[in-house]
Amino acid sequence: MTHTDAEVTAETLDRLIGRARRSVNVALTGSAGYVEAVLRRLVQVPSGVTVRVLCNPAALDVAPARLRSLPTVRVLRHELCGIVVVDGMSAFLRLGNEGAADERAAVVTDRAAVSTLQLLYAGAWSRGRRLVDHPEPSPRLRSELTRRILEQLRSGRTDATAAGALQVSLRTYRRHVAEIMRELEASSRFQAGVRAVELGLLHETR
Repeated sequence: MTHTDAEVTAETLDRLIGRARRSVNVALTGSAGYVEAVLRRLVQVPSGVTVRVLCNPAALDVAPARLRSLPTVRVLRHELCGIVVVDGMSAFLRLGNEGAADERAAVVTDRAAVSTLQLLYAGAWSRGRRLVDHPEPSPRLRSELTRRILEQLRSGRTDATAAGALQVSLRTYRRHVAEIMRELEASSRFQAGVRAVELGLLHETR
């Protein structure tokens, strides 16, 4: 277990993924450095190796085009831990909170521990949604105003209260809500909230 930086992460991933002979299972978080390091190495994996990539919406935001170019990618809207499991025999595991000063990582080679990580990955993978079925939100849906309106909808505030909080007229607020629901293809405000979480526009409440 060591303190990590971009160089250490890249070197470690090069060493582990470079040994792959059968499979590479990856879970990507929204850390740009980690996502970039993994994707750079994956393009060099031999064609006979099975590669599966599971990412959350934040990771998808980092490199959407490259992730969409990979053959087997799924999106899971829950928080993920950064993991790379190679051939079911070794693993790279990111530890700690995103961006923490003491961010660390572990290289795991104990067979029982790697087997457990593989099982956890398989469970998360089974709940993931195929990337081809995960629509890319429009720039309008990614705007700061849309995020604030979605937060107001989730809080359950009345339209008048929400419009006041956003400092817009009631008519303008309702127009924005209607446009958001139309783009999300939602028939109710509750459904709009669910779709917003699925697309990573809102974080899931706990």
